Amino acid sequence: MAEQHRPPYRSPYRPHRRPTAEAPDGFAAALRSAVRGEADFGPTARALTTMDASNYRRVPLGVLAPRDADDIAAALTVCQEYGVPVLPRGGGTSIAGQATGTGLVLDLTRHLRSILALDPVARTATVQPGVILDDLRAAAAPHGLTFGPDPSTHSRCTLGGMIGNNSCGAHSVAWGTTADNVRALEVVRYGGEALRLEQGRALGPHGVRELIDAHLALLRTGYPDLPRRISGYALDALLPEHPGGPDPVRAFCGSEGTLAVVTEATVRLVEAPRARALAVLGYADESAAAEAAPGLLPYRPLTVEGMAADLVREPAGLLPRGAAWLFVETGGATPAEARAHAERILRAADAVDAAVVTDPAGQRALWRIREDAAGTSTRMPDGTEAWPGWEDCAVPPARLGPYLRDFRALLAQHGLRGTPYGHFGDGCIHVRIDFDLLTPAGVSRFRRFSEELADLVVAHGGSLSGEHGDGQARAELLPRMYGTELVGLFGRFKDLWDPDGGLNPGMLARPAPLDTNLRFEVLPKRPVDVAFGYPQDGGDFAGAVRRCVGVAKCRTETAPGAGVMCPSYRATGEEAHSTRGRARLLHEMLAGEVITDGWRSTEVRDALDLCLSCKGCRSDCPVGVDMATYKAEFLHHHYQGRLRPAAHYALGRLPRWLRLARPFAGLLNALARVRPLAGLAKRLAGITPERAIPELATETYSRWLRGRQGKGTHIVSSSRVVQVWADTFTEHLSPQVGRAAVRVLEEATGRTVLPPPSGVCCGLTYVSTGQLDAARAVMRRTLDRIGLLPGHPLVVLEPSCAATLRTDLPELLPDDPRAHELASSVRTLAQYLEEYAPDWTPPRLDRPAVGQTHCHQHAVLGDAAERRLRERMGLTGELSGGCCGLAGNFGFEKGHWEVSVACAEEQLLPAVRGAEPGAEVLADGFSCRTQLDQLAGRRARHLAEVIAEGLEDGRP
Repeated sequence: MAEQHRPPYRSPYRPHRRPTAEAPDGFAAALRSAVRGEADFGPTARALTTMDASNYRRVPLGVLAPRDADDIAAALTVCQEYGVPVLPRGGGTSIAGQATGTGLVLDLTRHLRSILALDPVARTATVQPGVILDDLRAAAAPHGLTFGPDPSTHSRCTLGGMIGNNSCGAHSVAWGTTADNVRALEVVRYGGEALRLEQGRALGPHGVRELIDAHLALLRTGYPDLPRRISGYALDALLPEHPGGPDPVRAFCGSEGTLAVVTEATVRLVEAPRARALAVLGYADESAAAEAAPGLLPYRPLTVEGMAADLVREPAGLLPRGAAWLFVETGGATPAEARAHAERILRAADAVDAAVVTDPAGQRALWRIREDAAGTSTRMPDGTEAWPGWEDCAVPPARLGPYLRDFRALLAQHGLRGTPYGHFGDGCIHVRIDFDLLTPAGVSRFRRFSEELADLVVAHGGSLSGEHGDGQARAELLPRMYGTELVGLFGRFKDLWDPDGGLNPGMLARPAPLDTNLRFEVLPKRPVDVAFGYPQDGGDFAGAVRRCVGVAKCRTETAPGAGVMCPSYRATGEEAHSTRGRARLLHEMLAGEVITDGWRSTEVRDALDLCLSCKGCRSDCPVGVDMATYKAEFLHHHYQGRLRPAAHYALGRLPRWLRLARPFAGLLNALARVRPLAGLAKRLAGITPERAIPELATETYSRWLRGRQGKGTHIVSSSRVVQVWADTFTEHLSPQVGRAAVRVLEEATGRTVLPPPSGVCCGLTYVSTGQLDAARAVMRRTLDRIGLLPGHPLVVLEPSCAATLRTDLPELLPDDPRAHELASSVRTLAQYLEEYAPDWTPPRLDRPAVGQTHCHQHAVLGDAAERRLRERMGLTGELSGGCCGLAGNFGFEKGHWEVSVACAEEQLLPAVRGAEPGAEVLADGFSCRTQLDQLAGRRARHLAEVIAEGLEDGRP
C-alpha cells in the first residue's frame, strides 16, 4: 500500500540528539583543493569513525583518505590554518580511546598500504603506515623472516597504529615491543613540516635536546624498569647514556598520534622459526600459573601466555587438566627440535597436567581461544556485559602472582567481575570487567575502581598500560604512576612537537577525564520497540548493538578457511560494509546525533544493502554480533507504511508465488527461455539482468512423495517414521534433493518418510527482506499445521531454512512454546543419520570433493556431522568456507551482481576450477548450487544426492 494511504510513520523511539560540531567555513573546500585523496564530511563517514574498540566515543568533523605523504602534509597545513584537530587512524582497534577524535580523521588504511622495500639481507622492511601486519608478515615469510610484535588483531591492525600504541603481542618475550623493532620514521608535524627520526640523529623539533638536558636526574629515576612499560612518553630513550645513543624513534613510539603523523617506517625483521610446538601447562588457578611463568623464561620460549578457565567457554579438547593454563610456544629448525624444546619446558614446569601440541591445526584451535579473548571476554558466562578500560596493566613478571590475587580482591571489594588473561611472561594482564557504564552510579564506581587499581598497579612496581596505550582510559591517572613533575614534562614535550595542540588532543598530555565521552551515554535509556526477541540481550536492541566492541575481526580481508564473516567487506574493502561498520551506524542511528532520522536512515539502509545476511558474524564474531537479524529488524521498521523495493515483493514473497505458479510450471519455464520476456520479468521483479531465472519443477517433492506412497508404501507404526521438512527450494526448485533424501533415510533407518503438511514455510525469505509481520504470520500458520510427533526430530535439507527454524523462529515468536519445540527438533540429514542410524554404513565413493559449506550451516548448525559422514564415504578434501555470494535473494537483486560474483571468486570458484578431474562438487544449499551453475557452469549436488547415487550403484 502506498505511503499516502497510511497515517504518518512514527519511529518507536526518540533518538537522543545533541548538536555536533561543524567544520569551519571554507575548511572542506580548502582541504579538497589541497589534496588528491578523498575527503568525506557526510554522516556515514563520520558515524563510522566515532568509536574504536574502547568505551569512548567522539564525533569527528570528517574523514580524509590521503593518497601519499604529500597529501598528509597538505592536510596538516590546512588543518593548522583553520584550527581543526587531526587524528591519524589505522584499523581502529585501539582499546583506550586514542583512535577517536573531534576533528579530521586521517584514514591511513585506504591508500597508504604499500610495502616499499624489503631487504632480507639487512632484515628490514620499509612500509607505509596503513600496511596490515599480516601482509608484512606474508611478504617476509618467503625469506624466513617475520615482524616480531604480533597483537591478537594481527589480521587487521596497521603498522602505523602499532607504532602509535607501541603494540606488543604474544611474542614480545622473544622479540620485544614495536619500539624495539622500528629503525627509522618519516613523520609530518601539525602544520606540514616533515622530519626524519633515526637513532643518532636529531632528537626531534628544536628544543627537545635542551628539555632533556635540563631534566636528566628526573628522567633517570622516574621510570619503572619492566619489559611492558608503555604508559606515557618514553623520554628516557632520549638520555645520552641510552644504549646506542639517544633514540628519538623509541621516544616517538607509543605517542598515540599526539606528536606527528607517520608517513613511512623502516622496521626490523627477525628470523622466524621453521617449526613450532606448543607446550600447554595446566595449573590449579591463575595465580599458580602466573607464579610459574617467570621460571620458564630462562628456557627462551617464544611466548608465555596465560588464561584461566572462566575464559574458555567451549573447551578445545586439547587442554590438559587444570583451572588455568600457560601456552608456551617454542621454535626450532625442525619439528623434532621444536618439540624437544617444548618437552624440556614440560619437564621443568611444575604443572598439574601438560601436553605438547605439534599439529598446526591443533595449535591454531588453541591460539584462536586466546586471540578471540578480546571479544569473548566482553560477555561474562551469564551474558552480562563486560568492558575494557583496565585492559592491559603490566607488573614485573615476578610480581604477577601476588598482583593477580590483589586484583581479584579489589574486584570483589567493588562487586565487580572480570576474566584476566594475557602475556604472563611479560607480566601483562588483559581483562574485561562488568562495569555498569549506563548509569551515573555505575560510572562513578568505574572511576573509583580505576583510581584504586592505578594505585595497586603502582604499588606492585607496574605500568598502567602494558600494551595498548593510555588513551583516555588511563592518561588522567599517569601522575599516580610518574608523579606530577614527570607528567608535566610530558606536556612540555608535546608542546615542542605540537605547539598548536592540534594532534589528537585529549590524549596523553592534558588528557580528558576517564569518565567522559563514554559511548553509552547517547543511547536510548529505555528499550526500543522491536520485532525480534533478542534473548541474549534482554530483549534490548541497543544491548544487541552494544555487542560490537570494535575488535574488527570482520575487517580481515583474506581469510581462507577462517570462517564466513564478512564477505561484503572482503569484496569491497569498505568499512561501511563490515559487520563493525554496520554496527557503528546502527549505534549512531540510536544515538540520533550524527544520523538523525532513526529507522528511516538512508545511511544505515545503504550500508545494510550489501549485507548478504550470511549469519557468519553470528558464529565468527567473537562477541556474537548477528547482523542478519539486525538488518531484518531495520528493514522491518524502515519500510513500515511505505512501498518496498520490487525485489522484496518478488523474492521476499517467493514461497507464495511458487505455490501459485505450481500448476503452470511448464508454461512458465518456456516463457522464461524467451529472452525479451525474461528480461521484462526481471526488470519488474527487481532482479539483476545478469541472472538466469531458475527452472520450476513440474512435479513437486511432496506430490511425488504422496504419489509414491499411494503405490504401496504405507506407515506401519508411528515410531517407524521420519519427518522431513518440505522447504520451498526442495519443494519447487530441486525436488530431486528430496527424492534422494527419502531414498537415503529409508535405506539407513528402515523408517518411512512422512508426507509433509501443506502450506508450511519457515519464513526465511520474509525475514531476509525484513517483512517481519508477514514472517510471523507465516510461522504461526506453520506451527498450527506442522504437527510434530513427540520424540521425532525434523530433518531439514536446506541449510538456510534449518537455520531460520533454529534461530529466527523462536526469536520472532519468543512467547510461543511450540516455536522453541520446533527449533530444538531441527536436524540436518547428516545429524539425523549420525543420531538415528549410527551403525549404518554409507556407500564408499573414494573420490575428492570440493564445493561449499553453506554459510548458515557454518554459523548456526555446524558441519561436524557432515564432515564425519564425508570421511566415512571416502570423500576427501575440504569444502570452501566463506559465502557463495548468492545468499538467497541477495545475489538476484539489482545492484548486487558485482559483489555477488566477488564473494564467489574469493574461495568457491577458484576451488572448483582447480579441482581434480572427477571430483565431486558438493553444495547442500540451493543458492550455492545455483551460483556454481550460473558462474562456473558446474552442477553441484546435495550430499543426499551423492549418497543416493552410491546406493543405486550398489557401492559397499
